[in-house]
Amino acid sequence: MSDLQDLVALIRANTPLIVIETRDETRVVELFRQALMQVWRALHSWSITEGLRRIDFDREEPTDVAPDASATLAAIRAAEQRGIYLLFDFHPYLGYASTQRQLRDIAQRHDGQPHVLVLIGHEVKLPPELDALAVRYATQLPNASARLKIVKEEAEAYAREHGGRRVEVDGEAVQQIVRNLRGLDPVDVRRIARQLIYNDGALHAGDLPQLAKLKFELINRSGHLHFEFDSARMDDVAGARRLKRWIEQRHSVFLGAEAPPGLDPPKGVLLLGVQGCGKSMLAKAVASGFGVPLVRLDFGTLYDKYHGETEKNLRAALASAEQLEPCVLWIDEIEKGVAHDAGNTDGGVSRRVLGYLLTWMAERRSRVFLVATANQIDALPAELLRKGRFDEIFFVDLPDAATREQLFALHLRKRKLDPAGFDLAALAAASDGFSGAEVEQAIVAALFAAHAAQAPLADFQLRAELRQTRPLSVLMAEQVEALREWARGRTVPAD
Repeated sequence: MSDLQDLVALIRANTPLIVIETRDETRVVELFRQALMQVWRALHSWSITEGLRRIDFDREEPTDVAPDASATLAAIRAAEQRGIYLLFDFHPYLGYASTQRQLRDIAQRHDGQPHVLVLIGHEVKLPPELDALAVRYATQLPNASARLKIVKEEAEAYAREHGGRRVEVDGEAVQQIVRNLRGLDPVDVRRIARQLIYNDGALHAGDLPQLAKLKFELINRSGHLHFEFDSARMDDVAGARRLKRWIEQRHSVFLGAEAPPGLDPPKGVLLLGVQGCGKSMLAKAVASGFGVPLVRLDFGTLYDKYHGETEKNLRAALASAEQLEPCVLWIDEIEKGVAHDAGNTDGGVSRRVLGYLLTWMAERRSRVFLVATANQIDALPAELLRKGRFDEIFFVDLPDAATREQLFALHLRKRKLDPAGFDLAALAAASDGFSGAEVEQAIVAALFAAHAAQAPLADFQLRAELRQTRPLSVLMAEQVEALREWARGRTVPAD
C-alpha cells in the first residue's frame, strides 16, 4: 500500500491517536490534504506559535482559541464536527497530568466526537498511558524514481538561479548517485543533491565519495561507526590473488539491482591470519574492489555498564550501516567483541551480542558486505565459524618470496623510491618469515639510517635492518605455527 492509502485507512477507522515522527512537516500536511479527497473530515493544525487553524480551505483560517495546550484540547473536545487535528511539537506539553488526562478523554471518546489527533514531531516520546492508545505511522522512504525526481528538481532550481545555465550531468553517475541516496528521507535526499549540484554545477562520478561522507554524517547518530576515508585499492595490496579474484567475480552481483536467478548477493568474509600480514589493508581493499564506502564498527564503543544498552548500541550501529547500503562493514578483531564468556564475568553480554549479530547476519536483506578480521582463532565461538555464517573464511598467511618482492616494491614506491634501483629478489630472500608490516618497518628503519648517514637508501642498509629484526614468526613461533596448522585444510588461502 502507498503512504496515502495507509493514511486513508487510519482515518476511515477513526483512529483516535496517530504519532508521526518526521522532519518533513510540509509533506505530512500535503498527505492529509490529499486524504480528504477520499474521506472527508475537517482538517486543523496547531503549533505553539500559530495556535489552532483550519487548513482544509484554499486559505488557512485562524481560530480565536488561545494557543496553549490546555485551551486547545478543550476546544477540540467541544467541537461539534468531527475532525483531524495535526498537533505539531505537542508532546512536550504532555508532561502535565491535566493535559494527559484531557488528551486521553478525547482519544477514548468521552462525551465527544470521534476526532483523529495526530502528534507530529522529529521524535515523539509518549507517557505509557498514551502510548498504549497510539498508532505510530511512518511514511515510506522515496523509491528510485522519487529520488531521481528530487535530483532533477534541484538541477532545475540551479538552472533558474544561474540564468538558465544547465547542470552538467553524467548519466551513469546520476544513476549511481540516485542508488546511493537510498535509505534517506526526502529532506535529506534534497539536501545532499543540492549540495552536490551547487558545489560545481555538475553531477559526475567524482561526487560519489562526497555523497558517501555526507550520508554517513547524517545517519551515524549513534557514533559507533567510523567512516574510513582512505580505503586501499586492490593494486595497493601484495598477494591475496584468490581473494581478489573472489571479489571480482561477485562485484556485479553485489551491486546489481537484482541478483541473477540462482544467485544471492554475497554477504561477507572472515579474514583470519598472522598479525601484520595485511588483514586490515585487505578489508579496505574489498570496499575499493566493490566500489562502495567502507565503515568500521568498533566493538569497544558498544559496551555499556547498563543492562541492555550494549545490545541496543549494536542494533543502532547495524541499522545505520544498513541505511548506508551498498557498503562494506568492517569489524576489526571480532574476537574481542564476541569471545567466549568464560565464567559469565560480563553478565552474559557477550553471548547476547553474539546472538544478535548472528541473527542479523542470517536475516539481513540489505547490501551490506561484512568483512570481519581475527587473529586468535581459539577465541572465536563455534557458532560464528560454521558454514553459512560467512560466504568464505580466508586465511592470510605470511607472505611468500614473490609476495615479499611485491611488498618491497610497493613500500619503496610509496616513499617515492624507484624499486628498480634495489635487488628485490635478494631482499625477499633475506626477509623470509617477515610479515608485510615488518617489511615496511624495515624500510622505515633503513631510511632513518640513510638519513643519519646523509646518504641515499641502499640495499646494504635494508639488509642490515632485516638481520637486526626478529619477526613475529620467530618471537611467537609456537603460536604462529599453531594458527597456520589450524587453518590448513579448514580455510581458503587468500593468496
